[in-house]
Amino acid sequence: MHSDSDSKTVNTVLFDFGGVLADEGFRDGLAAIGRLSELAENDVIRKGHELVLRTGYVTGRAGEGHWWDALRSEAHLRGTDDALRLEILNRFTLRPPMLALVERLKNRGFTVGILSDQTNWLDELEDRFGFYSRFDYIFNSFHMGKSKNDPTHFDDVLRLLNRQGREVLFIDDNDGHVGRAVEKGWKVILYKNPDGFLHELSGQLHPELPASSIKR
Repeated sequence: MHSDSDSKTVNTVLFDFGGVLADEGFRDGLAAIGRLSELAENDVIRKGHELVLRTGYVTGRAGEGHWWDALRSEAHLRGTDDALRLEILNRFTLRPPMLALVERLKNRGFTVGILSDQTNWLDELEDRFGFYSRFDYIFNSFHMGKSKNDPTHFDDVLRLLNRQGREVLFIDDNDGHVGRAVEKGWKVILYKNPDGFLHELSGQLHPELPASSIKR
């Protein structure tokens, strides 16, 4: 339960990208790659997530080619870098209702931003769709050198925002990331589905943003 006085402390809303602002292209793309390579989808998804961290690709310490080479070696994928990457990038479809929500929040005086464990792909998607201008801040792990798996990343973001944890509402579909944000004193919503999200959002920001403000 969050009291009205607690909700009024929120002045900043940060959104995860894949799975919140857009469809989860990384997971869905890896699943498609698994099917194309006649491999178990879940095994490819698990290995892809493991290697994007272990190789350092997500934090900009390794290039995309190194990640693909590691994934082909350890998961036995078939396909060229260019063909495989399109399976992922083409599945990051922006969700217009979420972008409309971002605009509404910004118009009401909230600071809005993206907090994403994306790679160079986020910049490529920006070139394709042009959504960065809708946000005040873009925190991309590829450029920041830390991912949301590192609790100190949340401290770094607060310093850059010049905020305290209770002033930030973070929306993510990964329970581990949400849990680490909570440990830093952030307010959070674990995104599961549009209806549940709307209910939680209206509870967190009421009366600033009633649930009727966004439609699926």
